Amino acid sequence: MKKLSLKNPSLLMRIIIALILGITIGLISKSTDIIFPVRILATFSSLFGNLLNFIIPFIIIGFIVPGIASLGQKSGKVLIITTFFSYTSTIIAGFVAFLAGKTILTKLIKAASLSDGADLSIEPYFTVEIPAMMGVMTALVFAFLLGIGISKIKNSQLMKVAEEFNDIIAMVVKNVLIPLVPIYIGAIFSKLTLSGEIFTTMKSFARVYVVLFALQFSYIAIQFTIAGLLKKENPLKLIKNMLPAYFTAVGTQSSAATIPVTLNCTKNNNVKEEVADFVIPLCATIHLAGDTITLVLTSMGVMLMNGQTPTFAMMMPFILMLGVTMVAAPGVPGGGVMSALGLLQSMLGFGQLESSIMIALHAAQDSFGTATNVTTDGAIAIMVEKVIHCDDEFIDNEIKESA
Repeated sequence: MKKLSLKNPSLLMRIIIALILGITIGLISKSTDIIFPVRILATFSSLFGNLLNFIIPFIIIGFIVPGIASLGQKSGKVLIITTFFSYTSTIIAGFVAFLAGKTILTKLIKAASLSDGADLSIEPYFTVEIPAMMGVMTALVFAFLLGIGISKIKNSQLMKVAEEFNDIIAMVVKNVLIPLVPIYIGAIFSKLTLSGEIFTTMKSFARVYVVLFALQFSYIAIQFTIAGLLKKENPLKLIKNMLPAYFTAVGTQSSAATIPVTLNCTKNNNVKEEVADFVIPLCATIHLAGDTITLVLTSMGVMLMNGQTPTFAMMMPFILMLGVTMVAAPGVPGGGVMSALGLLQSMLGFGQLESSIMIALHAAQDSFGTATNVTTDGAIAIMVEKVIHCDDEFIDNEIKESA
């Protein structure tokens, strides 16, 4: 696990520090009626929010195109089976999160009428409009068409372009957006504090997390109960063997970085080496059950705090799109929520305030969402092995074909 360093604090630590500073500035401004510090922060949040809205379509294209193109260039039943199990698991996780949210969160969270302090005339000193070059849905459709098209062209030069564009966007997210996110969140929370809504908001956050962590642990148990029944082994033993992967992911916050440990844990569960070597790296990219649980529950929490009622008709299309949009999100803290911001805005109507709260909520548990992803990857590997009947020749031929 990563050690906390004062010289190089983690994203979560930086967000916590920014939250404390933002709330402190808001309290001081409220008690002294000196609001210029909050207006300075409001100016920054306006500029950063406009930059974020400009970059979101590029994030969608940069993440999705190479992911779809690389999958499409592979073939074989093992790939199809693994993709089916991974996507199905991700969608079920989102649906279960929706049911939990409707059943529990609606009783725990009351509307707080979230605002960014506009009623107190906390306006930025100036703004710079940065119109997006295309809408979110336009970017999604373009990414699908380009990704599928590249996959059908042998030795496509566009594939290299897509991969390099992915690298550029990943660098922007890692070196520009992520470092500035804590300041952005601190600015938003200073305005929430000034408007007097912060303590109601924080209380609601705590309730969301109680449900969130309980659901993540429950989903791991459900996955391995199914895997245990298929494999005819004790689910608790299977989960115990995966614990090193879980805790490694808590430290790395990256499914990709945890692959070596996840592979070893999966093989300790007596999954054939050929199956594990193919399924685990693939699932690290396309199986996002933990992140889906997080984004569904937290988005529902934000909507309830804002006086909105999440409905099945509203949330199910969002869940279906999440399973695709987060494919190939970069292995950096916050990558998952960054790739989902476009959907939050276009499908759930989130603005800058709601988006910043979502970033904060996701970052605070990013390690555990990733840990849920990689741990349940081991269960997916067991299911895939069972479906292909553990036939050595069949496995070898199919995986060679898919490689």
